[in-house]
Amino acid sequence: MRTPLLETSFPGLALFRRGKVRDVYDLGEHLLIVATDRISAFDYVLGSGIPDKGRILTQLSAFWFDLLRDVVPNQVVSTNPADYPAAARPFADQLEGRSMLARKTEPLPVECVARGYLSGSGWKDYGRTGQVCGIPLPPGLVESDRLPEPIFTPATKAESGHDENISADAAAGIIGAGRLAEVRRLTLEIYRRASAHAESCGIILADTKFEFGIDRSAAGERLLWIDEALTPDSSRFWPRDTYRPGGPQPSFDKQYVRDYLERIRWNKQPPVPTLPADVVERTRAKYLEAYRRLAGRNLA
Repeated sequence: MRTPLLETSFPGLALFRRGKVRDVYDLGEHLLIVATDRISAFDYVLGSGIPDKGRILTQLSAFWFDLLRDVVPNQVVSTNPADYPAAARPFADQLEGRSMLARKTEPLPVECVARGYLSGSGWKDYGRTGQVCGIPLPPGLVESDRLPEPIFTPATKAESGHDENISADAAAGIIGAGRLAEVRRLTLEIYRRASAHAESCGIILADTKFEFGIDRSAAGERLLWIDEALTPDSSRFWPRDTYRPGGPQPSFDKQYVRDYLERIRWNKQPPVPTLPADVVERTRAKYLEAYRRLAGRNLA
């Protein structure tokens, strides 16, 4: 098992920003997005990484971007370091499999969430109000129930901490009613197509979030699907064969990490804990299983 890559540094490349997981470099016309093996939980980046996590996130995103490119264009120019600008090529060994050259866009300041099942913050909202983000739902639903139809629930984007669910009216006030209608349509269509593919792989796509950005050029502007696509970090994937509504479901994500942090009663404040080897290995195995089943191939 590889040593996890927790941070990148490429002399001569301008660091644009360092997120919870991704290091982004400004290459002039394009961005270089590098997914590290950092893992966050409860809004903090932990002291341990998950080996190959960044490779899984990048290659799974590339799979979905390619599979669904007929729904909406995306920001990916290439995932092959040989195609990158000359300044980036000396770092090809570190970039291979975990990076993408991407078009620059103006990201919309709204997260686009599709929910097909009642879970997470949606379940909590429903318990309080009988609604999810202002959308009324039938009475008597239980946790993890399949919704009568998928719903679109926007959220504000947070640089740190939790994104905040908002109403459609609030989202329209931020990006405009016309743009909101466009991203709502695209979000639900991507979710519909991705859910059907996941189901054929024995996986339920309970919910997921997308980001979109405006690509401006001399030819005009167009909307692109950006950031990451349908990964265990941005989606809730459940095994179909163990699905039982009425409580939480096993998932292909950070479940082992969250369970461990709850078990040791971490107060969710610094200093951040490190993870024992068995939690790291189980988490890596879940990410890898999700990739293999969804992409239909082994990790490169």
